[in-house]
Amino acid sequence: MADRSLSGLTEQQAKEFHEQFKITYSAFVGIAALVHLFIIAVNPWF
Repeated sequence: MADRSLSGLTEQQAKEFHEQFKITYSAFVGIAALVHLFIIAVNPWF
C-alpha cells in the first residue's frame, strides 16, 4: 500500500490517467475554441 498515492492509484496508473486526461482536455478546449469562433463569425457583437 506504500506505493499508492492519496488517490489510491499507483504511479503507473496515474501516468496512464494523466495521458488520457491531456488528450480529452485538449479535445474539449479545441472544440470549445472552434465553437466560440463559429459563434463570433455568425453573430459578432461589434
